[in-house]
Amino acid sequence: MNISMHLGTSATAFETALQHAASNKLVERIWQRDHTVWNPSPSEISNRLGWLDIAERMQPEAAALTLYARQLHSEGITHALLLGMGGSSLAPEVYSLLLGGQGGVKLGVVDSTDPDYIRTFATAYDPAHTVYIVSTKSGGTVETLSLFKYFYNQALASVGQHAGGHFIAITDPGSSLATLAEQYHFRSTFLADANIGGRYSALSHFGLVPAALLNIDLGRLLAQAQRAAASCQVPDASNPGLQLGVAMGVLAQAGRDKLTFITPPALQPFGDWAEQLIAESTGKHGQGVLPVVAEPLGSLDEYGNDRVFVTLGEQAGEAAELIAQLRSARHPVLELSWDDEYSLGAQYFLWEFATAVAGQVLGIQPYDQPDVESAKVQGRAFVDEYTRTGNLPSGEQQPLNAEALHAALALAKPGDYIALQAYAAPSQALTQALQALRGHILSTQQVASTLGYGPRFLHSTGQLHKGDGGHGVFIQFVTQPSAADLPIPDAAGSATSSLSFGVLKAAQALGDAAALRAAGRCVTSFAVSGDLAEQLDTILKDWA
Repeated sequence: MNISMHLGTSATAFETALQHAASNKLVERIWQRDHTVWNPSPSEISNRLGWLDIAERMQPEAAALTLYARQLHSEGITHALLLGMGGSSLAPEVYSLLLGGQGGVKLGVVDSTDPDYIRTFATAYDPAHTVYIVSTKSGGTVETLSLFKYFYNQALASVGQHAGGHFIAITDPGSSLATLAEQYHFRSTFLADANIGGRYSALSHFGLVPAALLNIDLGRLLAQAQRAAASCQVPDASNPGLQLGVAMGVLAQAGRDKLTFITPPALQPFGDWAEQLIAESTGKHGQGVLPVVAEPLGSLDEYGNDRVFVTLGEQAGEAAELIAQLRSARHPVLELSWDDEYSLGAQYFLWEFATAVAGQVLGIQPYDQPDVESAKVQGRAFVDEYTRTGNLPSGEQQPLNAEALHAALALAKPGDYIALQAYAAPSQALTQALQALRGHILSTQQVASTLGYGPRFLHSTGQLHKGDGGHGVFIQFVTQPSAADLPIPDAAGSATSSLSFGVLKAAQALGDAAALRAAGRCVTSFAVSGDLAEQLDTILKDWA
């Protein structure tokens, strides 16, 4: 694992910070689990450091997990559907996209409350040949439990009294999901290490159970992570996690807080996992490192002095040319090697360690998420209002048109970022349209942009959106179901329903907008009827 750093005008500050880390025995103290590295209080630190040695502790379980997956396959299970959010879903998705196709199951990840999106999985996955993975650390994640109730009823209608045998739980010991799994006779419950936060759980049961079902070589994956962990125990400047974390922190302090990933297409999914890790760990108390993932490439003069660039693996063509130009212009560029497909295990650990170091440099406790709850509280309030009245408020939403979208984009100033938030069914066509809009933003306004599908991003970048320095401009696109809404059963196995997925999604959008406004953020919310991708394409053609 190699890191090549081109730090421009921040090189001296970086060296000073490295010396400070050495004199304060930062690396040794992290491995000693010294909570004072980040905060005088051990709260949400001492019980969040299990990630440091999880690869070593999971290695003896690798063979049993592989055997478990093969047993399922021998029983005719060809598909797995993971129901989860945030740290429970992002690492499994990366495993599937980067290391899938090795003779295991076809793994789908449902981390949305959009009824059209949920319906696509209900149609494509035959319950008789599917195992459903209900994954939530707390056991109480509203999206996950709603999805469980819906898909349990699907399985019940297909396989009858054996429905519970098609479900697996991954959760913390003592959670409400563990109890639910017993009640509904799940096939298995995997109890993960409670001393690991969700965004640090890629190498725990939350990541490795789905990875085993994909027939990934867990021993090889964990060996890579163990080697990375060993290199991150070195107390001097050759420690790659220390280098990367100090660089992230020092550059953010210098105003370069837009960590822009440039990756080959095959590695792009890794950025979605890193986005949650970095944003949720650092985006609080008026600070934050904003990961900018999958942004269309621009020209050199379109990037401001708020950027730092990260490259993963070998670059070619336009990307390689741009990186050379960025280095010549003295933009900070951090180049990381990616030796083979199983380097993923090493990269997981490297970025976890680096993020912990960056938190220390910035004076931030990286293991809590103080602003995540605000959107949940607001969303629950809107759901309660719907339950009482049968209606949701409009929430300052407006119709989408070119003039209104232009006005919303124009609110961004140099040094800001624009967060595009699509409460819609993810699709290739819509992603392409939103990516085209990001390209337009870069070329016309020279500011960074991010793209998140709601409510998925609430469990990823939602903390940073409310907790950073307030430089975000937020644009919501809230679609209506194209077909009939999907009811959420009041309980698994129940035929009654008091709430639908469409209403839940709309309430979550309203709740996040309210939480953002309460935090002093600038929000424009568009209520979209019809095909959002087509409407964006039309607007961009008019602007061309």
